[in-house]
Parts: sequence; C-alpha cells; structure tokens
Amino acid sequence: MVKSVADVENVWLSVERIKKISDRVIGIGPFGLGLDAILTWIPGIGTIYTVGAGGWLIILGLRVKAGPGTLARMLGYLVVDTVTGTVPIAGDAIDALFPGHLLAAKALQKHIESTHWIEMSEREARDQGVHDTHREEMKQDRKLKRVIYLGD
Repeated sequence: MVKSVADVENVWLSVERIKKISDRVIGIGPFGLGLDAILTWIPGIGTIYTVGAGGWLIILGLRVKAGPGTLARMLGYLVVDTVTGTVPIAGDAIDALFPGHLLAAKALQKHIESTHWIEMSEREARDQGVHDTHREEMKQDRKLKRVIYLGD
C-alpha cells in the first residue's frame, strides 16, 4: 500500500510508463503502437508481456486502493487485450490495434486524480478534528470523489 503522496506520484509515473511502452511508443494520430502490438506477433512472448504488464497495473491499482469498479474496468480491458492476442493472425491484428493497457492505465489514473490523498490515518484525522475538513475539501473540488487516508 502507498503511505505518502510521493508514493502515489510514483505509482502514477509507473502507470504512465506502462501506458506509453505498451501502447504509445509510436504515435500515429489518435492511434499508437507499442511493445504490446509488436510482441503479440511472437507466439507466447506477446501473451507473457500482455499478462505481465496487465498484472502489474492491477497490483498498482491495489496499492492505491482503487475501488472495485475501477479494478473491474481495468481487468475487463486487460482480459480483452489478452484474449484477442491468443487468436492466431486475426486476433494478433486486433490486439495490435486494441490499446488495453492504455485504457486500463487511464482508468487507474482517473481514480488517482479523483482522490483526495491525506497523509495520516482516519483515526488521527478524527482525533485531531480535521476529518470533516478533509471531507469538505473533497466536496469543494468537483474532480474529487473520495478521501483516502494513507496512514490506514
């Protein structure tokens, strides 16, 4: 689990790297190609890469306490990405064009952006009388949907 805002920022950077390496090394307008598209043509290797990078995204999601909806959305994108890559030739072509890692990464980044991160436990916040303040800060910013205490 992340314990500080710096840890959250490091997760964000890891997600960004996976997003770019997997699906955006070469940008072609709104489309892009990355390692996932290239390795899908190598039997076995492409699947190992797809599952490994996808698994790492899920682990990062768990580290930042992503909700069940976010994790399910990420998993859905990653399952489609993996399954299409296992079908010879046609599946590989679809997998090369389907940016599953990119979509899963964006879902996780959206969770991170919509969270008010507090570097204390909820108990400490309640004891210090600032829990309600944190909730009000969250409500004041329309982007924020939840408060997560990093000390919990």
